[in-house]
Amino acid sequence: MNSVHTAPADSRQPPIPAKVRYLKPTPPEAAPPLPPPAEAANEDGGGDASLGRHLLDIIARRQLSALFQPIVQMHSGEIIGYEGLIRGPSDSPLHAPMNLFKVARANQLTAEVEHLCRHVVLQRFAELNLAGKLFLNVSPECLLLRDARHGQTLEIIQQLGINPERVIIELTENQPTYDYELMREAVLHYRKMGFQIAIDDLGEGFSSLRLWSELRPEYVKIDMHFIQGINNDPVKLQFVRSIQEIADKSDTLVIAEGIETQAELLVLRDLGVAYAQGYHLGRPNALPAKAAPAEVVKALARNGVAVYPQRSVEKNAVTILKLLHRVAAVPPSMNNNQVYEIFLKEPKLLIIPVVDNGEPLGLISRFEMIDHFARPYQRELYGKKSCKLFMDSKPLIADKDTSLQDLSFIMVQADAHHLFNGFIITDHGRYMGMGRGHDLMREITQMQINAARYANPLTQLPGNVPINEHIDRLLQSGTRFWVCYCDLDHFKPFNDVYGYRRGDDVIQLTGKVLSERCDPNRDFVGHIGGDDFMILFQSEDWEERCQAILEEFAAAVQDYYSIEDRERGGYISEDRQGKKVFYSLMSLSLGAIKVEPRQYYSHHQIATAATEAKKQAKKIHGNSLFLDRRQQSGP
Repeated sequence: MNSVHTAPADSRQPPIPAKVRYLKPTPPEAAPPLPPPAEAANEDGGGDASLGRHLLDIIARRQLSALFQPIVQMHSGEIIGYEGLIRGPSDSPLHAPMNLFKVARANQLTAEVEHLCRHVVLQRFAELNLAGKLFLNVSPECLLLRDARHGQTLEIIQQLGINPERVIIELTENQPTYDYELMREAVLHYRKMGFQIAIDDLGEGFSSLRLWSELRPEYVKIDMHFIQGINNDPVKLQFVRSIQEIADKSDTLVIAEGIETQAELLVLRDLGVAYAQGYHLGRPNALPAKAAPAEVVKALARNGVAVYPQRSVEKNAVTILKLLHRVAAVPPSMNNNQVYEIFLKEPKLLIIPVVDNGEPLGLISRFEMIDHFARPYQRELYGKKSCKLFMDSKPLIADKDTSLQDLSFIMVQADAHHLFNGFIITDHGRYMGMGRGHDLMREITQMQINAARYANPLTQLPGNVPINEHIDRLLQSGTRFWVCYCDLDHFKPFNDVYGYRRGDDVIQLTGKVLSERCDPNRDFVGHIGGDDFMILFQSEDWEERCQAILEEFAAAVQDYYSIEDRERGGYISEDRQGKKVFYSLMSLSLGAIKVEPRQYYSHHQIATAATEAKKQAKKIHGNSLFLDRRQQSGP
């Protein structure tokens, strides 16, 4: 029988946290005696004896200081809490947290340093009378120690007069976590004391998705790698969108870390992310602001929408065969004791498929089996019975030729546990291997943007589907915007005379001119097809931008004609009846409409109105801008 573990509340932490911010202290008098510093350098370079003595002095004199970085609510722009960070003495080589904890680990002082950090941060948080919540980083390994004194953190915050409901235990991974049963017990212990749970650096850690599934935290924080540059990277955007969809289904609040620009902030707001953190909203400070910067609040309150990044065309669809992992299966005749022994011999093995003569029957989860055998008399009662008893008899099964798109649709419709258990891959019904949910998520980030209709292959600008999606987002936001339909005049005869290759060059030139004269964070440029383009302006100076587009196009297009045609202002070509006709140099016609809130209700209505405006623009000779003032309301 497995012994039942008692989850500790708080304790010393042997490994260094992957991300050091605000950690956990106990009063010096409660801390265990400090061991002497190591005399030899450790492998990580932190074992220098003089630095070890310096660290002992820092601990003894409590020479650590706390900084706080605000966390802002997207909906209101209000600060809802702070993340605590720690710094060593400013004139010390241990000022930076990374150096501080490297030396602590080399000298077996990690727990003592963490306890002091936690106390310093909590005490300073109370002294500053900061509003909202405090996020305290704790590594999972810290929660799993068995020799800890229970309730230290609770005692500290009660002494300081802080309500436990205001403190979030933020789990930061430094190494893989396999004992999820013990983790659940530890988290339950913290929750009973009134704390909430957050998972830090989602997307960076070893098993953060599994932790999410097992612990059901109140918050997840997305690693800054997936946040920074999200306004220019469709893969990052799709990753965050997928995380947000899972969060919505599991009642988890998402915090985006590392935001450095307004463009990143607005993309994340439009994706539905609840909270934001980063230099753009506030740097770590010993005296943190109690309100977000005015420009941040103003930007979040604005009705407009962010411009999502688009992906270029990818020709080949990817099947789930790309996700295949060879995992040895067991027959249904194998009993539970035998399967349990396999899990014991292979600690990294999480799932075992059950297969009968090539036909997949189900999946056995490591954690389900360990959970069953941990209960009284379960092993004695069921150990010799067929392993089918504890298997999931309704696993996700997909043929190797199934596309990632189809599998992702199946996964969204299925129960959440399939994302973490994975799926069986077959070849015409016969077992081949397994696919992991984490790998699928990585590939999902490239879905919905592979079809050619999403981006024009010539200009790489968004095609009809993204154009319509952006119009719908603008309409839903209730903001005012302008739609500009762009069309080249005399393009077909130019193609006939100069050839399609030169015609393609002009189309690429047009896309380049349109894009360069628009604000990439506010204005959306799409390529409908052929020589037709569309701009969706949120920039108030849209008319000046259009005039600049016309002037730049008029100058640049001349380079695509011969000297003779340029000098005479046109060329001779045959019309559809075979008659010789003189055509002027190509020009650009822009037909624009202003869209007021609730004036239109679909992208179809807007396309019809913009097309009519373009027709009016083409009636004007040369490069022209026509604004349809019919149905206009307001200034």
